Amino acid sequence: MIDPTAIVDDNAKIAADVELGPWCVIGPDVEIAEGCWVGSHVVIKGPTRIGSGTKIYHFCSIGEDPQDKKFDDTTNSALEIGENNVIREYCSINRGTSNGGGKTTLGDNNWIMAYCHIAHDCHVGDNTVFANNTTLAGHVEIHDHVVLGGFTGVHQFCRMGVGSFSAIAAIIVKDVPPFVLVEGNTARARTINKEGLKRRGVSKDTIATLKRSYKILYRQGLTLQEALCEMNREAQNVTEVAEMVKFIEESTRGIIR
Repeated sequence: MIDPTAIVDDNAKIAADVELGPWCVIGPDVEIAEGCWVGSHVVIKGPTRIGSGTKIYHFCSIGEDPQDKKFDDTTNSALEIGENNVIREYCSINRGTSNGGGKTTLGDNNWIMAYCHIAHDCHVGDNTVFANNTTLAGHVEIHDHVVLGGFTGVHQFCRMGVGSFSAIAAIIVKDVPPFVLVEGNTARARTINKEGLKRRGVSKDTIATLKRSYKILYRQGLTLQEALCEMNREAQNVTEVAEMVKFIEESTRGIIR
């Protein structure tokens, strides 16, 4: 299953059924679990762990040193990739840094299209979609079920809440609350991600409540604290609104508004 031109370090741990394409370079302290497929000319540097069933297409750079001028060692720098991810051509995912907790993480069932970059100390959840040329700066959090349109750029230390959506070429410089759709440079909130909620089987009543909460937050001219007080009434009965409120209250960078 390993092409004869591939270079695999003796200290790498590769499951027996893993397929490695031509001219791959697999460094020490790399672990690749069963059922993975790696295309040609992929470079994987450790410490990196890749979960089962993940596919990495040609010319990717996985687990390379962080692009951080402060980075000076590899003693606390790792990358963890979960299961059943698809990482398309020319993507780069860097390891973490000591200042950021030492680890970059990518969860399960993510679809990362071509030319995407996930920088050091980023944490990506499950079931996300990164369209082509999406770029995350360092220390970004992308929660579950987020969709990022092509050429989206996310500033360092920003968070995107569960089920949020960025339109093509959005530039995100503050936190995006759960279920909110943003667009533009710099990105502004436009509406609730109704289609994403429908696809995940969220009820019409819940979507209607989220729309009301969105209007409270963005359309009624209230201060943030006033809006949160209003939203808390809805949050008592709707879990998704409670998620929005909690996310906003925990924001240190401030939300797109």
